[in-house]
Amino acid sequence: MTAEKLDFKRVFPIFMIVLVDLLGLTIIIPLLPLYAASFGADPLTIGVIAAAYPTMQLIGGPLLGSLSDRYGRKPVLLVSQIGTLIGFLLLGFANALPILLLSRVIDGLSGANIVAAQAAITDVTTPQTRTQGLGLIGAAFGLGFTLGPAIAGIALALSNNNYQVPAFIAAGFSLVTILLTAFRFDETHPAERRAQHAASARTPMLQTLLRAIRSPFVGMLLVLMFAQQLVFGGFENLASLFNLSRLGLNASSNAVVFVYIGILVVFVQGYAIGRWSQRFGERRLVLAGLLLLGVSLMLIAVTPEQPVPWYSRAALVEELSASTTSTVAVALPSDANTGWLGLGWLLLMMIPASIGGAILSPSINSLITKRAAPQETGAILGVSASMVSLANAITPLIGGALFQWLGSTAPFLFGGLVMLALLALSIVLKTGVETAAQPG
Repeated sequence: MTAEKLDFKRVFPIFMIVLVDLLGLTIIIPLLPLYAASFGADPLTIGVIAAAYPTMQLIGGPLLGSLSDRYGRKPVLLVSQIGTLIGFLLLGFANALPILLLSRVIDGLSGANIVAAQAAITDVTTPQTRTQGLGLIGAAFGLGFTLGPAIAGIALALSNNNYQVPAFIAAGFSLVTILLTAFRFDETHPAERRAQHAASARTPMLQTLLRAIRSPFVGMLLVLMFAQQLVFGGFENLASLFNLSRLGLNASSNAVVFVYIGILVVFVQGYAIGRWSQRFGERRLVLAGLLLLGVSLMLIAVTPEQPVPWYSRAALVEELSASTTSTVAVALPSDANTGWLGLGWLLLMMIPASIGGAILSPSINSLITKRAAPQETGAILGVSASMVSLANAITPLIGGALFQWLGSTAPFLFGGLVMLALLALSIVLKTGVETAAQPG
């Protein structure tokens, strides 16, 4: 039987909307701590501002998902994108910390529109092509996190480190997404499906969501979504600090490493996952992702402590001393024993780590949508997005505490153990369900 193919003509506009939207977000991410510090923010305040975005996403995800079920994907995308534009403009014009914080709150609430985009992907895909379609959303994330920081760096260099310029560039990208949605996006959620949602909406939204979460299968998938983002997000958040302390990589070298990770994620989610999902199925991909991510993180934790050949401890100390946001005392390696072993080991281990992280999220979301009622797809994906946002809000705190109190290897060893424990639990639960389903 011939494998069913994804309808790229219908999916591509959604992909472009997400990509351009993410470019705006990822342009801001590298400079936000510096921007806050320029207003005199202390480390705790910077942490609060950083947590505002994912916390607001946690609130906005289920709300926008449910609204997209009831009123359609297009109007929800447009309204939320206008909110994102307002948030970026506030960021550019900010002259005090409260305005900076307000801009992140508005952008976080609006940034939950990824739920509507995922729901639109679900609308235009079949069960056989859904993982590939959702994987393209992940590929947009990979491209965004590869290109966005590069655009920010160029903008800062050309503007003599004027933090307002990247904020206004992000606002420009947001305006482009509004135009794309208005003129190139066709509604994917027809009126008859909205009517079905309106009928089911007589039950309070929270009750509907709790009923879905109580489903053992969906509940387990939501736990997996939270845990994998907690671990993989922690890996992304702490990778730069880990590379600094063990390999002596400065900011520019770390940027190259993140481009490398981004390329791997784009390849997996933009190309390979569609073929793998049709060949092996989503459940096997989830198990493989847990195994790959768990083992590779533990191997990354034991990366040889050998700085790169071009490392100079004195030069790195001078660079860090010039930073206004260098608030964590990190032990730097000696430059007496430089070489390629540490970097080579790290780059090699990042291949399975990136593949494992890249296949988990779209595979889990695909399984969730197949167990959810069609009229509640947006709401359930909203819960899934909320799990991701919750993990993003707390993972820097947990990982940072482990790193500071137990050493640089602790967050990765802990994350690897969590993934392997969830792998074992997933296998046991699946076996138990199949055994219970057999006639006695």
